Amino acid sequence: MKYIIEHLEPEVFEWCVLEYTHISEIVGKDNLIFTNVKDKEKLQHLGEVHSESIVNLNFPNMCILDPEAEEKISQNDCQKFDYLLFGGILGDYPMRKRTKQELSDKIKAEKRNIGKKQMSTNTAVYVVHEISKGKNDFDFQDDLIIPIEKGEEIILPYRYVKVNEKILVPKGFIEFVKKKGF
Repeated sequence: MKYIIEHLEPEVFEWCVLEYTHISEIVGKDNLIFTNVKDKEKLQHLGEVHSESIVNLNFPNMCILDPEAEEKISQNDCQKFDYLLFGGILGDYPMRKRTKQELSDKIKAEKRNIGKKQMSTNTAVYVVHEISKGKNDFDFQDDLIIPIEKGEEIILPYRYVKVNEKILVPKGFIEFVKKKGF
């Protein structure tokens, strides 16, 4: 099974590279495909990269991960599909259903969810990768609160998974947010 990230941001931002690097570490470079990437050089060391949108490519036996899908993904689904498609989107809060608009409504493929809460792309990939190995019980935390200075913090209003009681985020992500904001 391969993981496809349809890059839906106007450029490959630094935070995207952090998330995508984490995804490549999770699933392996040989199992990762990026689509809709205009600046291919930034990602080619992380996986296979296509400048075309997934909408114009033919990946048979694909499942779209969409929070709006009615059915939850299972381990059997992960074994049944050859490709799992995730949208590489910085989600809006509240959600605008961009995965549905940009992918699910445009591509004929089965759809599954991993819950109705919005997750970072790397979190979503991690959870599905673990489901593919038989895990079904996750410790989630809604909102990531990053203290900046005394009395100042940044709150990222997404769902994150905790691994060994720590929120799973890409290497360097907290430092990036503290330095550059989000």
